[in-house]
Amino acid sequence: MKILVINTGSSSLKYQLINMENEFPMAKGLCDRIGLDNSFIKHTGMDGSTVVIEKDMRGHMEAMQEVLRILTDEKSGVISEMSEISAVGHRVVHGGEKFHGTVIIDSEVMKTLRECIELAPLHNKPNIIGIEACRHLMPGISMVGVFDTAFHQTMPKHAFLYALPYEIYEKYGVRKYGFHGTSHKYVAQRAAEMLGKPLEELKIITCHLGNGASVCAIKHGKSVDTSMGFTPLAGLAMGTRSGTIDPAVISYLMEKEKMTVKDINDYLNKKSGVLGISGVSSDFRDVQDAAQKGNERAQLAIDIFCYRVKKYIGEYAAVLGGLDVVVFTAGIGENNSLVREKALENMEFLGISIDRDKNMIGGKEIDISAPDARVRTLVIPTNEELAIARETMKLIESHII
Repeated sequence: MKILVINTGSSSLKYQLINMENEFPMAKGLCDRIGLDNSFIKHTGMDGSTVVIEKDMRGHMEAMQEVLRILTDEKSGVISEMSEISAVGHRVVHGGEKFHGTVIIDSEVMKTLRECIELAPLHNKPNIIGIEACRHLMPGISMVGVFDTAFHQTMPKHAFLYALPYEIYEKYGVRKYGFHGTSHKYVAQRAAEMLGKPLEELKIITCHLGNGASVCAIKHGKSVDTSMGFTPLAGLAMGTRSGTIDPAVISYLMEKEKMTVKDINDYLNKKSGVLGISGVSSDFRDVQDAAQKGNERAQLAIDIFCYRVKKYIGEYAAVLGGLDVVVFTAGIGENNSLVREKALENMEFLGISIDRDKNMIGGKEIDISAPDARVRTLVIPTNEELAIARETMKLIESHII
């Protein structure tokens, strides 16, 4: 079975074709600057070689046409015809309370997805555009939705509700939803495999640390709490996002700086976080370079980021009633030894202790725990595309049976 995984952004479209017999990525790529000048496709073939193709793509429909053309090209393609694709797995950021798992996308599902746009307009609208393009260009091939929010639907009510008048939740669905669910689920399952223990017996904290970042408390394989909230803005300080702040700050800034609702949303989502504190960049590599050269604000941004991660680990250890494993994943979590070290500093009282030499290794699966640590600390590169493909295949096979 061959599964095509699609992840659509407002001006981008990521794709990966995976042969599920051996879970091997046959091809992958990125259509970037869709609808803008100088649009291009960065494509990696089965042999690992990458090419950049300059191509005018006025919309996602054209981008998807190009993807299918590249995959079926007589000379450089990896399949002879589109019918070899068994299903398309779409990453959908927000499923609200409607979707607790992976679903086959039909007209009724599309209607519900459109209703969820207001919950995540920056993410769901492009996701829907990608689905519509695939449905149009690939008639007869099953479309499957895999939701970032679905994994967190196991959170208890006392964890996901805000202390607002209850009718606000009933009327508008204002609550914590959580995101990065596909990643949190994947690395938790992989952690159990690495330790040779049943997932259902473990208490795990997963730290998905990238430009967007979240922490999740996973008890016996189920999400019981997570740091992101109604939107991906809540929780940790991130690349450009503020993370959790006193809500009164919003009205205060709007009054003082004469901001509109759009202004304050842009301010908190695009100009805050590591970028806002450091004044240097949202990229941790640039911020670390600046800190090493004596930039105090850059160092402060790193300290704030790590401090928030540390706080969530302590909080979620309490929520879980104990802890077996801490997992670091995503760009920063997988590759930044300094962040891991600072986030876990002085955590021996919880049984967390890391081997500094092992911690210097990045970008691959490794147990960085000290030999005498009661709690294991693992670095696990996430693979959301493979996780989406697995969920898609599982659903398709169940429908065939």
